[in-house]
Amino acid sequence: MRKNIKYSLLGVLTLGLALTMLSCGKVNPNKLSSEFLHREGNPFVSFRILLDIGSANDPAGKEGLCQLTLNLLANGGSKSLTFKEIQKKFYPMAASVGLRVDKEMSVFSGTVHVDNLEKYYAIFKGMLLEPGFREEDFKRIKTNQLNFLERSLVSNRDEQFGKEILNLMMYEGHPYGHYQSGTVETLKALTLGEIKAFYKEQFVQGNITIGLAGGYPSDFPAKVMQDFSSLPEGHTPQLSLPEQRMPSGLEIVIAEKKTPATAMSMGFPVSISKADDDYFALWIAIAHFGEHRQHLSLLFQKIREERGQNYGDYAYADHFIQGSKKFPAQNYCRQQQYFSIWIRPLANSNRHFVLRQALRELKKLVEEGIPEERFEFARTYLLNYTKLYAQTLSEILGWKMDSKYYGYKDFLAEAQRRLPKITHEDVNRAIKKYLNFENLYIALITDDAESLKNDIIANAPSPITYANPNMPARILEEDKIIQVFPLDFKPEKVRLAPATDFFQKAGLPKSS
Repeated sequence: MRKNIKYSLLGVLTLGLALTMLSCGKVNPNKLSSEFLHREGNPFVSFRILLDIGSANDPAGKEGLCQLTLNLLANGGSKSLTFKEIQKKFYPMAASVGLRVDKEMSVFSGTVHVDNLEKYYAIFKGMLLEPGFREEDFKRIKTNQLNFLERSLVSNRDEQFGKEILNLMMYEGHPYGHYQSGTVETLKALTLGEIKAFYKEQFVQGNITIGLAGGYPSDFPAKVMQDFSSLPEGHTPQLSLPEQRMPSGLEIVIAEKKTPATAMSMGFPVSISKADDDYFALWIAIAHFGEHRQHLSLLFQKIREERGQNYGDYAYADHFIQGSKKFPAQNYCRQQQYFSIWIRPLANSNRHFVLRQALRELKKLVEEGIPEERFEFARTYLLNYTKLYAQTLSEILGWKMDSKYYGYKDFLAEAQRRLPKITHEDVNRAIKKYLNFENLYIALITDDAESLKNDIIANAPSPITYANPNMPARILEEDKIIQVFPLDFKPEKVRLAPATDFFQKAGLPKSS
């Protein structure tokens, strides 16, 4: 992550300590970095304490250690205050501390009214710099993390469950190849001593970027920098990742559970990220094909609007987590990325048809590109929609931090500059370069998995049924083509496992 230090004009005279971190114009990698966005007169202050570590830094056999450690900071007590005491103090301030952990990046966040800034910061600082590491907090948070893995994730979060199966498929034997919460086996074995050791090793200055935005006093950034400078110097080198493994043909994992609806996720690694010039062209293509929660999406129009099959049908050019409203969350940057399609929930009776339909639409996209009028429409849409991405101080700050990671001063401003220059030919060239329809990882959560396995291996027709008896003739005619669209599933590439077998141990469960 490329790091620079910025200062507000009002605070520049008070930042003597921060200025000592500069040597020959370069940031010392063993010391703190920062991103300050002063907004004179704004009544709020937002914090983002960004760490250049995530679940990919979990040692082998200790999957879940990073999240459990950081969870203990965000949801445990400090040396001077218990967790309950912190909650009581935060409540009248309408404040809290948030935590998000991804593969290579984690962030503590919070927003408070400037009137409560000093009181809030005193608590916030204590939680991160002087954690209590109480046994009761450790047991509570560890139990919650285990319950999420064993119960919540596989029982009632099929959207997330499907995405995590896809992740397991894409990254077997890779540092990304486990869920952030770890596995049941490794979590149960983790000790409070290992938590303390991980904190001591990883919570060092060079791993941290201090982010502040809002109407804070001009001397406040220097105070924060001085406080966090009490941490040891040092940094964790950026991970050297192995090459991503592409699927060979159609590889499918089906998690079986008693459910009336099927969840479907599919995709493959891509050798592109926001740092690449081609990303902007591919972004337009994906906006046309599957923009998140937007009627613009071709998949949404074909599967939901025309046929009423489900709630959502979307596609993504890189790792996507929804933030506020429908917009992408910040601080989930990764060295390696992937393309994905997300479809759910489907009636089990129509799962085979919609699987065919999604792959057929992807094939058409790769082979035919996007029509000229859709190109203009999607590009204009992105130019306007991205202006809404950063509406709050915290979001503005998050995008500034992500911009540095990908080598931009301001990624959203860069999008406004670059998108108008992208041509129709650029987009179709990017589609052919980065997308394919023949080699995909596919994750399904459904009932009666054996029946689906037999049907897809046999390439059996999959007629669709509608509750509406008056479907348009053009839809019914297209359905006749879709229901026999050939899918080449090899028996050895189709794996089944009970939903409850996932996340028990590292990797995918054995096929049943």
